[in-house]
Amino acid sequence: MGSSPAKPGTALVVGGGISGLLSARELAAAGHEVTVLEAGTAWGGCVGSHTVAGLTLDSGAESFATRSDAVARLCAELGLGGMIVPPRPGGAWVQLPDGARELPKTGVLGIPANPWDPEVRRTLGTLGSLRASLDRLLPASVGAGAGVTSVAALVRARMGSRVLERLVSPVVGGVHSADPGLLDVDMVAPGLRAGLRKHGSLAAAVSAQRRGPATPVNAQAAQPAKAGSAVAGLEGGMHTLVDALVAELQRLGVTLLPGAAATSVSRVPGGWSVEAAGTAFPAALLVVAVDGPAAVGLLEGAVPAIAGKRPALGPDVKLVTLVLDKPDLDRRPRGTGILVAPQTHGIQAKALTHATGKWDWLATAAGPGRHVVRLSYGRVDGVSVQPGSGPETDDELFAAAVRDASALLSVRITGEDVQGWDVVRWRGALPFAAVGHRARAAEIRRACTAAGNVAVVGGWVAGNGLAAVVADTREQIGQLTAA
Repeated sequence: MGSSPAKPGTALVVGGGISGLLSARELAAAGHEVTVLEAGTAWGGCVGSHTVAGLTLDSGAESFATRSDAVARLCAELGLGGMIVPPRPGGAWVQLPDGARELPKTGVLGIPANPWDPEVRRTLGTLGSLRASLDRLLPASVGAGAGVTSVAALVRARMGSRVLERLVSPVVGGVHSADPGLLDVDMVAPGLRAGLRKHGSLAAAVSAQRRGPATPVNAQAAQPAKAGSAVAGLEGGMHTLVDALVAELQRLGVTLLPGAAATSVSRVPGGWSVEAAGTAFPAALLVVAVDGPAAVGLLEGAVPAIAGKRPALGPDVKLVTLVLDKPDLDRRPRGTGILVAPQTHGIQAKALTHATGKWDWLATAAGPGRHVVRLSYGRVDGVSVQPGSGPETDDELFAAAVRDASALLSVRITGEDVQGWDVVRWRGALPFAAVGHRARAAEIRRACTAAGNVAVVGGWVAGNGLAAVVADTREQIGQLTAA
């Protein structure tokens, strides 16, 4: 391997997830001859689809954050701008040991913009809101220093443990499948500490971040927005974005090779060569768009500066989708869904999305009295995923999902109500943004930039969520082609 030189103007992308497909699009638009290698048989990575009881549903990401216009702009470019839809009003809830509560109208990672908001006060109690309001009296330097800080450390220092336990932990657990004490706040909420320094308090920083830029979706939203409303989706599902990307790549002449797992990377004259499926693929430019451990594993032989710097693999997440014949759910008892505080006993799910209660297009597709709910299992509570801490087999997950859905929605649900169900497992797919991860990822990127003509992209280095991945990928490919 490695004997054939790279042809000028060629580019190779390893990984066919969103970051890989978008990289290929940007490279092709810049005039490169592009090949994409994907180990699996499906494109889009965590933006997938499956069919349950005759409904085509998202099997992974089902929305995107609207605090930036990155995804909305991409959708518009792909002809999907008119398909962007906001969730139905109603907001999200949180399940606490003492019952369900509405999440605050304005918040980031569950951190409230106003500790005295009625919904916040009901959740925290008067003493909890009083402690949280001290945030505005503390010096901005508390929690905003240069040192790496976890989400938990920042929230506890500024607003106290009650905010952490009753608001932040369930939101972070539901979104990132991890304990907030493990997560780097600069990775999962970029710009929040900068906002703290600028505005003088964490609440003010949250308020400023929630406002965000004006986008076609959030510009029409009523203020204050309900919790969980700072997102949008696509009519038909987020997987339609993948379909549109793949179609455009085919029009641009990009070579898409599924079932081609990359096994090694080496330097060759004029660029790089990747071994996959017994074939060497030389190219002048290389983009590695796989998870962090796999990316470093592929590149460390050719880029010695990153040897031994593999980041931790993300948590294994299991999503259980139930299609129910249950008219009792027409009233949407928990709005768009409910997050579960870790200390809540008797419930194994960390979150439930009432998909037909969230998206009008899906409610129409499902028909009267039919509902789609999706429950998420799997959480990192320590330095690693705790084995045996929850349901594992499909049958165990189905039984847990029926039981948990009944408890969380306060509506009796039995197996007889289920018209169809499916379990989707995302093994290590979520980036695990542990404390210090952002600095390590930046170090890996610097080493790759120094090596020349190679870029690493994806959620493990950009941050969790489509908005972060799309914006970061475009920036990185722009730098790569400019260089």
